[in-house]
Amino acid sequence: MSNPIQAEKEYHKYLEQGRLMLLRDNESGKCMFYPRVVAPGTGSTDLEWVEASGKGTVYSVTTVRQRPPSPGYNVSLIDLEEGPRMMARVEGLAPDDVKIGQKVTARFIQEDDAALVVFDPV
Repeated sequence: MSNPIQAEKEYHKYLEQGRLMLLRDNESGKCMFYPRVVAPGTGSTDLEWVEASGKGTVYSVTTVRQRPPSPGYNVSLIDLEEGPRMMARVEGLAPDDVKIGQKVTARFIQEDDAALVVFDPV
């Protein structure tokens, strides 16, 4: 895979199928997120798609407040079990109730005609 746009398209195709896929560097064995065509650190192009468990831990969280009556929402950084960190919302809790260190699991939603990954507390 030598085209970054193609890597992103493949990632979104997997999301539409309800699958959270990561690229793994076969040289180092490390998974990465966001999809790319060259592994950071090694420069390897020997990459393969692997399915993530969907399990993670909240690394950081912030609450985005909106003008009433719109509710606020959180933006969280999630450390995936496989190693990479990704940005997503944690749903199922009030934005201020999401805590660093909290265990979460991935879920797929459709929003604005696109599949997205959000996380729910475990």
